[in-house]
Amino acid sequence: MHGGGSSSGGKKRARIEIIPLIDVIFFLLATFVLFTLSLTKSNGQSVRQPDSETGIARDPSGTHTVTILPEGAIAWDKDAVTTDQFLQRLVEYHRDEPEGRIFINGDENAHFFAVIYVMDEARKAGFGKVYIETRTKQVGQQQ
Repeated sequence: MHGGGSSSGGKKRARIEIIPLIDVIFFLLATFVLFTLSLTKSNGQSVRQPDSETGIARDPSGTHTVTILPEGAIAWDKDAVTTDQFLQRLVEYHRDEPEGRIFINGDENAHFFAVIYVMDEARKAGFGKVYIETRTKQVGQQQ
C-alpha cells in the first residue's frame, strides 16, 4: 500500500488549451496588419505648402483636392492623373456636385503656371469656389 491522495493512478498530464492560443495568434496578426498599414506612404507625393500669415482653416468635406507637384504634375485626391484625366474628373465632379469646392494644394516650389492652369480649368468647368491651401505661419516663425 502506498500513501497518498488520488485513486486515478498515474501522473497528471498537462493540457494545452488551443482556444486561448488562437486568440493570441489573431491578436498578433491584427496588430501586425495595423502597424504595417500605418507605415505606408500616400503614393510618395509629399508637398510642402507655402506659408501664409492670413490663412484660415476650411472644412474639407464636400471638396476635392488638386495637388500640384514640384515638377508640375497634377494629382487628384493624391492620385496622379494626366491632363485629360484631370479635365474629365473636373467635369464629372461638377456634374455630380454643382456647388462643390476645389482645393488647390501646391508645393511651394511648384510652377505658378500650373496653379493658374488648374484655377482656369476649374472655373471653366463651372466651379465658383476654388481655394489655395497654405500652411498657417506661426507667430515669430522665420523663413
